[in-house]
Amino acid sequence: MLKRTVHAFAAALLCLGLLGPLAARAEVVDIDSAELARLAASGVVVVDIRTEPEWKETGVIAGSHLLTFFDEKGRADPAAWLEKLKAIAPPDRPVAVICRSGNRTQPVSRLLAQQAGYRTVYNVRKGIRAWSAEGRPLVPAASAVAGCAPGVRC
Repeated sequence: MLKRTVHAFAAALLCLGLLGPLAARAEVVDIDSAELARLAASGVVVVDIRTEPEWKETGVIAGSHLLTFFDEKGRADPAAWLEKLKAIAPPDRPVAVICRSGNRTQPVSRLLAQQAGYRTVYNVRKGIRAWSAEGRPLVPAASAVAGCAPGVRC
């Protein structure tokens, strides 16, 4: 269901002209877990767009910002989400986007690069599944949320 919703969301953006070739402002760079680890260590903002139950199930990458894009029913509010993201990382700052398998981050990464003015957007292929399968470290979601500023989910 969620995969269909992601594809429908991307198709809707395309029909509205929000993902068309004329709108391109920046390129989305697909990366793997090893590159994500390197980028995160160098200070690139990592945004985990999964849902809270997913964060709790697997844990999260230390230092990542938890900012759900699609809710459990596959709904999204791109404008509200972008406002939250801009408080974490302005468009002139590189950002890496991760989800469970890499499917949800594809349209989100295109949105950031083509409509929101983000110059450098990294899309993590195969998502947290690959990160975890490679034995890379994860921390409990509760500790990541506790590290956010009061009143802000990051």
